[in-house]
Amino acid sequence: MIDVREYVDARGRNHYRQWTLKLDPVARVRVDKAVFRLGEGNFSAVKPEGEGVSALRLDFGPGYRVYFANDGKQLVILLAGGSKRRQQEDIQLARRLWTEYKRRKKLEE
Repeated sequence: MIDVREYVDARGRNHYRQWTLKLDPVARVRVDKAVFRLGEGNFSAVKPEGEGVSALRLDFGPGYRVYFANDGKQLVILLAGGSKRRQQEDIQLARRLWTEYKRRKKLEE
């Protein structure tokens, strides 16, 4: 089992959770199921987006994406979410959050 956690940035914002709360209930359940499958080790719908960030591609609605990064083999950090329309902006946000996560983790060690 892989530990899946939502990242809270230095300002206390959880970009992933903020995104999911805007989804309609049916879409939110489908996203949650896909993230659960990540926790089970199913990375079949994952595409690397560079700089350590990957996208879980969901082929329904507007083409939802969940952006995350692996912190080792047993920890996944959920960074952000979005749709195909805003893909480039969402990838940039996820990369910034991942960089911040690594920097904060290093300071804590």
